[in-house]
Amino acid sequence: MASADGPKALGLAVAGMGGVGPAPVNLRSAGSFAILSKTGITNVYASAITGNVGTSPITGAALLLSCGEVTGKVFVVDAAGPLPCAINDATTLTAAVLDMETAYLDAEGRVSPDFTELGAGEAGGLTLKPGLYKWGTGLMITTDVTLTGGPNDVWIFQVAGNLNQANGARVTLAGGALAKNIFWQVGGAATIGTTAHFEGVLLGKTLVAMNTGASANSRLYAQTAVTLQMNAVTQPAL
Repeated sequence: MASADGPKALGLAVAGMGGVGPAPVNLRSAGSFAILSKTGITNVYASAITGNVGTSPITGAALLLSCGEVTGKVFVVDAAGPLPCAINDATTLTAAVLDMETAYLDAEGRVSPDFTELGAGEAGGLTLKPGLYKWGTGLMITTDVTLTGGPNDVWIFQVAGNLNQANGARVTLAGGALAKNIFWQVGGAATIGTTAHFEGVLLGKTLVAMNTGASANSRLYAQTAVTLQMNAVTQPAL
């Protein structure tokens, strides 16, 4: 395990020097959703969601996307709400939410991180290779961060506090890395800044907020709410 000061002491901006990283997190049935929330999805028109969307156990009235903003299926637990395209399927949603929670606990419970407290909670400017990364507080992405590795490599980021990505900052993939193999486990709120771009599966314990014009090649899973403001969210291939 590397210390918090190791890469800085060596003057390096590259972490996780070798290997293909940990085993991926199994999303099970939650993996069929681009956005999944327990307490609702708010939205400032117009967003563009490619993939399935669902909320449970909150009523369908708390899902505020319009049908035309979703390329995929919209799942709700009841007939409440304004969406004529919504599918009432409490059984599917209950299973998906349980699988989302299981995936969160899986990511949170991984042990023997390759790096702890890297950058003292600042990932901006770093190039990160596959591995398990752990921060005991929050994580900031104030400038672009690059994840470089092959199409079968895996990254798991354990963030005990909030994840904050600054306005205009980008998470960029290189070397064939795939968003489906990147897992961000966030114990606090996760905020993607205005016009920022995010990559990977976001497993949020609380709020997932996308600010105006932000985009994500991602699955957004929140155990409270997801808030959208004219965002583009594309579900990565399984």
